[in-house]
Parts: sequence; C-alpha cells; structure tokens
Amino acid sequence: MSHEKILVIEDESPIRDLIQMNLNMNGFTNVETMPDGETGLKKAQEWLPDLILLDLMLPEMDGLTVCRRLMEAQETAKIPIIMLTAKSEESDIVLGLEMGASDYVTKPFSNKILISRIRAQLRRNAEPSETAPSRNIQRGMLTIFPLERKVLLEKQLIELTYSEFEILLMLARHPGRVYTRWQIISQIKGDDYPVTERSVDVQILNLRRKLNDWGANIETVRGIGYRMNEDVVNS
Repeated sequence: MSHEKILVIEDESPIRDLIQMNLNMNGFTNVETMPDGETGLKKAQEWLPDLILLDLMLPEMDGLTVCRRLMEAQETAKIPIIMLTAKSEESDIVLGLEMGASDYVTKPFSNKILISRIRAQLRRNAEPSETAPSRNIQRGMLTIFPLERKVLLEKQLIELTYSEFEILLMLARHPGRVYTRWQIISQIKGDDYPVTERSVDVQILNLRRKLNDWGANIETVRGIGYRMNEDVVNS
C-alpha cells in the first residue's frame, strides 16, 4: 500500500471516479478529488499532495492557469503534475510542459499506462537531486559519467559535442518525461540563446546516429518534443 497523497482535479465525474477507483485498486489509498480548477488549486495549496493529476479543460479556472499558479508558488512548485488532455490540445500540452508540468496522458487513456506514469513520477521525485554531478547513470548498455563528461555504449567511448552530451544527460535523467524543444534549448543554453527549434532536431539526429541502434531509445513525441524510452531503464 502506498501512502503518497494524490490529488485528482477533473470535472467529469465518471472519469474522476474511474481514476480514483483505479488508484485505490493499485494501492494508492490517500486520494482526494476536486471537480474544478478553483477548488483544486485551493486543495493543492492546503493539502500539498505528492502528485497532481490535472485535467486541462476545467470550469471556473482552466488547467493551464492552475498549473501556472502552482509552479509560481514556492510550496507547490516541486509537486509533479501529470496533465490529462484531449488529443486535440497539442498546443496546450506544450504550454503546460513549458510551465513545469512533468508529463501528460491523452484521453481516452489506459489505466495501466496512467498508473505506470504516476509511479514513475513518484520515483523521480524521491530520487536524489541532480546537483550531484558525480552520480553515474546507467540506461541499458549505455553509461553516462556526468563528472567526466563521458559516455560509454557497450564499453565503447562515444564522442559527443557539448550540446549532444547535455541533451542526452537531460533525457537520461528522466526516462519517459517529455521535453519540448524550447525546454531543451532553455536548459542547455539558457532562455536567451539564439537558436531555433530546428537546431534541436539536428542535435537529436546526430545523437541517434552516434548511438547506432541504441539511439532509437530517444523517441520523438510528435508535435511536442522528445523523451527517452522509459523501458530502457530495465533493459
């Protein structure tokens, strides 16, 4: 049984009830649900959950506004948010991710996938801070040495540029998490770096080529950005 606090902000009661039932069946018993953005935001601020499932299309206050308000407040800024979206809300997904949401799931969604994403986010939030650069990262046959800025694939050294290494390191630290192109640019070079989204695509293309077959684990999320295959962690 898991003791993490999970807040579900969803206006459609059948979906809300289904999510709560699915969470309970998978050992998450400390669950609260809210039917709109305004009460959901207030509950999040008071209860400080370990994770929030946030529908984007909400009455009173939309999900993007809730996300922004949560990310702006120090006490809620680090709470992982998984957005629940319709497939037609691609631009909103990008905005939500750039505001600081951790992941998204499109409706209709698989209950197994939703639980998997929730567990992944809770695991990542419990991991030591990324500020410890000496912690090596193992992803299948790939090993990244942040302190030495070195990458080994099946014990063979892979030569990467500065940007290629930083992109690979960022994706590898959070397998399954989607990063938009502008998130990648901002994190690697800073918000004011004079570069286009197209240059990120070129860097990813070069990374995949240098990593040969393993490069397929760097996945394109159409219209959004890139992520590392979360299954590679256990391969």
